Amino acid sequence: MFNSLRGRITGRTGDTLYILTGGVEWELVMPLTDIEALDTAGGGEARIFTHLCHTDKDMRIYGFLDALRRKTFLELQKVEGVGPRAAIKIMSGISQAELERALEEGDVARLEQTPGLGKKTAQKMVLTLKGKLVHGGSAEKSAANSPYRELVNALADMGYDRKAAAAALDKAAADIKRNGGIEGAAGESELFRLAILNLTK
Repeated sequence: MFNSLRGRITGRTGDTLYILTGGVEWELVMPLTDIEALDTAGGGEARIFTHLCHTDKDMRIYGFLDALRRKTFLELQKVEGVGPRAAIKIMSGISQAELERALEEGDVARLEQTPGLGKKTAQKMVLTLKGKLVHGGSAEKSAANSPYRELVNALADMGYDRKAAAAALDKAAADIKRNGGIEGAAGESELFRLAILNLTK
């Protein structure tokens, strides 16, 4: 099964993102919070983490900014009554940090403020998911907030710890800036090279 797609963003319609890769344009359903973090009008390149849902009636690919968001999508579906579309709707109406906080604190009232989420389902979410999203999640969140998200993902794919990768990239960026800076693809390549050096020291 494919883990992610990297390609050029060709547009969006509501919660659907279109991305062109290898001559194929993919249609990905995503949380609105994830889509709005992308430059959907500029035709830029992005890496989207994916999950394929296949039923008797439908086959659809869901997309996410990073592995933590995909994990959240899958964990939400462990709650009775929450399917893929409901999980996307929940994630569209509340940030990752706020969702984790509400679950850990048992803040049912805050969860109820999420569009389409009633009190009973909110209570079930707390019972089912408390402790599930924050366990080991702080490192993933700090990496997800890194301005070098795609490079963090690439380093993680090579086996490096995500938090360490984000820190190594920050240090590399500071070193490059101190030495006058490098623009464009050359700068990204140098940033990646220095980050690996930092990680192997």
